Amino acid sequence: MEKSCTLLVHFDKGSPALANEIKEAMEGNDVPAKIDAMKKAIMLLLNGETLPQLFITIVRYVLPSEDHTIQKLLLLYLEIIDKTDARGRVLPEMILICQNLRNNLQHPNEYIRGVTLRFLCRLSEAEILEPLIPSILTNLEHRHPFIRRHALLAISAIYRLPQGEHLLPDAPDMVEKLLSTEQDLSARRNAFLMLVTCAQDRAVSYLLSHADQVPEWGDLLQMAVLDLIRKVCRSNRAEKGKYIKIIISLLNSPSTAVIYECAGTLVSLSSAPTAIRAAANTYCQLLLSQSDNNVKLIVLDRLNELKSSHRDIMVEVIMDVLRALSSPNLDIRRKTLDIALELITPRNIDEVVLTLKKEVIKTQSGELEKNGEYRQMLVQAIHTCAIKFPEVASTVVHLLMDFLGDTNVASAIDVVLFVREIIETNPKLRVSIIMRLLDTFYQIRSARVCSCALWIIGEYCLSLSEVESGIATIKQCLGDLPFYTSNEDGEATDASKPPQQVNSIVTVSSRRPVILADGTYATQSAASETVFSAPTIVPGSLASTGNLRSLILSGDFFLGAVVSCTLTKLVLRLEEVQPSKAEANKACTSVLLIMVSMLQLGHSSSVPHPIDNDSYDRIVLCIRLLCNTGDEVRKIWLQSCRHSFAKMLAEKQFRETEENKAKAQISHAQPDDLIDFYHLKSRKGMSQLELEDEVQDDLKRATGEFIKDGDDANRLNRILQLTGFSDPVYAEAYVTVHHYDIVLDVTVINRTKETLQNLCLELATMGDLKLVDRPQNYTLAPESSKQIRANIKVSSTETGVIFGNIVYETSNVLERTVVVLNDIHIDIMDYISPATCADVAFRSMWAEFEWENKVAVNSVIQDEKEFLNHIIKSTNMKCLTPPSALEGECGFLAANLYAKSVFGEDALVNVSVEKQVDGKLSGYIRIRSKTQGIALSLGDKITLKQKGSS
Repeated sequence: MEKSCTLLVHFDKGSPALANEIKEAMEGNDVPAKIDAMKKAIMLLLNGETLPQLFITIVRYVLPSEDHTIQKLLLLYLEIIDKTDARGRVLPEMILICQNLRNNLQHPNEYIRGVTLRFLCRLSEAEILEPLIPSILTNLEHRHPFIRRHALLAISAIYRLPQGEHLLPDAPDMVEKLLSTEQDLSARRNAFLMLVTCAQDRAVSYLLSHADQVPEWGDLLQMAVLDLIRKVCRSNRAEKGKYIKIIISLLNSPSTAVIYECAGTLVSLSSAPTAIRAAANTYCQLLLSQSDNNVKLIVLDRLNELKSSHRDIMVEVIMDVLRALSSPNLDIRRKTLDIALELITPRNIDEVVLTLKKEVIKTQSGELEKNGEYRQMLVQAIHTCAIKFPEVASTVVHLLMDFLGDTNVASAIDVVLFVREIIETNPKLRVSIIMRLLDTFYQIRSARVCSCALWIIGEYCLSLSEVESGIATIKQCLGDLPFYTSNEDGEATDASKPPQQVNSIVTVSSRRPVILADGTYATQSAASETVFSAPTIVPGSLASTGNLRSLILSGDFFLGAVVSCTLTKLVLRLEEVQPSKAEANKACTSVLLIMVSMLQLGHSSSVPHPIDNDSYDRIVLCIRLLCNTGDEVRKIWLQSCRHSFAKMLAEKQFRETEENKAKAQISHAQPDDLIDFYHLKSRKGMSQLELEDEVQDDLKRATGEFIKDGDDANRLNRILQLTGFSDPVYAEAYVTVHHYDIVLDVTVINRTKETLQNLCLELATMGDLKLVDRPQNYTLAPESSKQIRANIKVSSTETGVIFGNIVYETSNVLERTVVVLNDIHIDIMDYISPATCADVAFRSMWAEFEWENKVAVNSVIQDEKEFLNHIIKSTNMKCLTPPSALEGECGFLAANLYAKSVFGEDALVNVSVEKQVDGKLSGYIRIRSKTQGIALSLGDKITLKQKGSS
């Protein structure tokens, strides 16, 4: 069985040293050999070996040694050996050890005394400790603080033993007196902690009598004070008024650890605006003063918690929070922006946007590695600000449009999507945005950004000058027509490239190749010295060729189809706003020539691949439309697209509003709750902070914030039966999953008439689960119960299993009895929660993630939407597909689902189902994730739930 010890050392048992060799080394006078022998003996004992013959040798030859290393190893050895027999009685030979320990406690060397006192903290045998008590108490008055602080630790540990009050009946009195006279900070802390643990009333009395001196105490003692305050107020919240002043006084401590703990204690104890404001300012101060990124992330988490419960106060410190953007770490910047975006109000929006603009400008000047990603985050943040407060869009949209040609494609896409939304929601900005877009269009280098920008040009160029400028800009970016020409050999080349230059031409009967001095090839004739130099052909680049032309020549015919649609819309609108029919017909002819040239290019050999059927059909449709346009078709092309986009934005806004309403806490007070009339209360002796706290508590009680609805029902759902009703020991567990921890509260009931001895709950895990605590033995009286808590760490979202048994002994049966427990399956649903992400981000992750699990649809549900709702409920995921896209009865359905795990992992699901002729559903559910565990676990969950619905 495992034994508790503070030393954990890896040891290879493949070739253990013989006990005789260790014994010989210990009997010698060589100190290094003794040290090596002691280490081998300790490691053998830790690995399960029994070396009883070494004890007397160690007592005779090792105990008398004055070497500090040997004495420390000796104490480790004494810690791990068995000091009692099978019946729990102390072994007789331990008397020899007692004498040595007493000598060490009176040793002239301070180190020997100190380590011996520290060793006594780990002894639990009262028979060994009792003769040592006078020597321990003597060390309380030693001149050296190192010894006094360890003597206090030993007294505290002994007093906490079951027989502690018998061994040291007046320990609290002695420690309290010592606390008043002690000067050493660590010793005072140890004394105060002893009172907190063993005599809490004395510790509280000492604290309140010295409340004015607390700010002058050292940081170690101040931390102990905060622990005491939390402990007292947790058991009796009515007492918190006495301690709030002490906590606020500690906010000015020079120790950052103390002020961090102070802020956390203040938030947990008080809801008064003054207290919360002090805590928020403290966190902001730490956020700016600390250089460690981990500290900054922890502080941001605390600020995020404050934002959830005290948003009004956090709004006041939003600019202090935004100062954390100066950190180069992207995680810190992301968290800072997330917090700030939920705190923007009409009063601070201008300051926030101005700060974000300055940060965007900074990303232009620096050449940092993550500038592009940071700029994308800033663009998304400004986008969110402009949606909530449209009036600020005019101050940022033109600045952001400079980044349409950003080399970071994701950032450029975010900018163009922002521009598209702003131009629809802010009609006053339409003209300036269109002119700016036409001026910067040539800088765009991404096909996706070009497609969206072209759509904006086609939809929002309304006046004559705008339409003409739009057509001219697109023509300029397409370059001269045709897109390619055929040379004499029948090979296709770009018509926009300059023709090859010929230096000199020789027509001779015999030629031979030569290499000139500049490295070019030439042909030389025997009859003449005339040379023909073949120039190097340099392919057109994005810098020298129009961006649209280069992208289309690279084979992007989808972009060509978008260009055709945009030009078609512009020509149709030109026919409406252009009074001269001749000019409109001229523009229509030139646009038709462009489209025909694209089709010709698509069937040539100069592109990497021929034009796809969809793009071909789209371009042909545009050609037919320009040749013969009806009023209904014109209305669809010029109006319906914008109407659909406006409807999509309105639906998106409505969905976000509904989600925010759902997130708002809905709580109600109980009809028989106590009502406190604040104005009728006695205010004698109450500070302003306490009065504010009373008001906040009354408000919380009135709104039902103290009530957790449904907790009792959830507890009942999470109770798992581990043994049968007929087993001699009944056990059930309540499972709590909290982020990285799983807590099992196991109730064990002795159903027999006998006392169960050495009862032990032995657990094991399968999967990415790890037990934290070692099993302990308990004694269970007849028909009594015991609460046992087991902590388990989780490292991934992979489904895990906890299994084990209960082992116990009885006085009648010599052998141990084993009761096997039912397995506990840890569900993946405890780890993941619904989340949202942009469609662009979803598609990007879908293409990036390598693990996919494909599950076939197999359910008796015959309605597509009902099946989708069943999957959403079963997987605890969020449907990203808007409800409008799921409306109608068309016989098939496709939807995207998204969730995020507590470990930051993304889970993507695509549901594609179709109704067959017989009414049954068919199709597939595809799951993608970055890790294998979440994909497999979600697939198993969906398969199981499908069977459950059958």
